[in-house]
Amino acid sequence: MTTTALTRPLVMSLIEDAVTAPSMHNAQPWKFVARTDTGVIELHGDPRRGMPREDPDHRALHLGCGAALFGLRVAAAHRGRHPVVRLLPSPRDPWHLADVRLDGPDEADGELDALHAALSRRHTSRFPFTDERIPSEVVDGLCAAALSEGCRLVVPGAWHADTVMDLVHTSERFEAADEAVRAEIAAWTRTGAAGEGPDTEGIPAYAFGPRQYDVTSPVRDFGAPGQVRGRASARFENRPQLALLGTAADTPEEWLKAGQAMQRVLLQATLDGLATSLTSQPLEWPELRSGVRDPGSAVGFVHMVIRLGYGPQGQATPRRPVPEVLTFG
Repeated sequence: MTTTALTRPLVMSLIEDAVTAPSMHNAQPWKFVARTDTGVIELHGDPRRGMPREDPDHRALHLGCGAALFGLRVAAAHRGRHPVVRLLPSPRDPWHLADVRLDGPDEADGELDALHAALSRRHTSRFPFTDERIPSEVVDGLCAAALSEGCRLVVPGAWHADTVMDLVHTSERFEAADEAVRAEIAAWTRTGAAGEGPDTEGIPAYAFGPRQYDVTSPVRDFGAPGQVRGRASARFENRPQLALLGTAADTPEEWLKAGQAMQRVLLQATLDGLATSLTSQPLEWPELRSGVRDPGSAVGFVHMVIRLGYGPQGQATPRRPVPEVLTFG
């Protein structure tokens, strides 16, 4: 077994794939350091890109970084390398989230490599899905994808799905009444108005999707009234097909595992022809989060609500340039 030398072109191509990952409000809270002397790529979280009001424990930040870590693993496998990952390698530095060493060539994981084509195709879709039900074998494959990363994907029954939607509605009311939360969301939306942040991050107006006539699907509305002229309204599916991603424990290591599982599920869903969107709204309020969990399930803590279905894939949202998130040491 040999360790791959970290040449600049190789590392830059790996990170370009990794940063296609989703993150809360597309804040992209990751930094990478390539240690050419040891052959290790370090993943660090960037707390400056956190959400103090919506994500005070940095759980969502870890999920996003975990998703980027999984993208890095897929990219490495696609290039014939075997990524060896160590989570939270520096006890004194909680923002040093992972080390990745590349072994190979000729030791790549074919299952990871098969997901590579979905990296550039996976986009959050805030558009209506059809009422076509997803075949059970496809759902089973997504559950297996989560399980392979040490997590569980649970499909709620009818009563539980209704409960989740009720909690989504409650979280929307909480959000509307909390000025700090509204300001935090506004800081990461991009409508072309003066004073907004860089157009390489955040949620652009074209990704808002239409407004819902009746809020029947758990799709966060990033467009405040009057922000985007001519924005259409549409009816969304009455019975959204949901899946809850969770783990037995609620620790930073488990959050990183859940982020990897989330990205694996999303990429597999993309290959299966599904459109997807994510919502964490009811999980952002401690008084609501426990209600999302099915008390009869083995999942102790839910980290993400995933909406699945058939419909528009959505458009790519911007990403920061690789030199902005990668340094060589």
